[in-house]
Amino acid sequence: MTKTVHSRSGSGKHIVLEKFVPYRMSILTNRISGAIARDYEDRFGLRVPEWRCMAVLGRFGANTATGICQRTAMDKVTVSRATTSLLKKNLISRKTDPEDRRRTILNMTTIGRRIHDQIVPIALAHEQQLLEGLEPSEVAQLDHLLAKLEQHLDEA
Repeated sequence: MTKTVHSRSGSGKHIVLEKFVPYRMSILTNRISGAIARDYEDRFGLRVPEWRCMAVLGRFGANTATGICQRTAMDKVTVSRATTSLLKKNLISRKTDPEDRRRTILNMTTIGRRIHDQIVPIALAHEQQLLEGLEPSEVAQLDHLLAKLEQHLDEA
């Protein structure tokens, strides 16, 4: 395992960022999301948090803002801003939950579904382009390792 913390004489410890896994994953995520985001922002006027909300609704169907927060790991304020923007653009709808009138249910509109369905192939093409640099066995290993990290975080 690569060491990420080294000590300097008299100055304590420091992190070697280029070897620090959380930093590297964050940078990689930002670069990947940024590349995809440029495509759907230019074409559809959506920012990353808006697209993530739509992706959740597209994958799992109607949901609450809290449910979107849980599935995306975005904070409540970010989800609230994104859903407000999507509501103004008529890409999602909001209705009161008949079982709990304190909650609202978000769902994609017909226009939102049409845009979602146009963005999915763009996102998948970016994923394919990214994974072209790996062998099939490495893609499988990456998937396994990411799942293992996610499970470890869930258990922690």
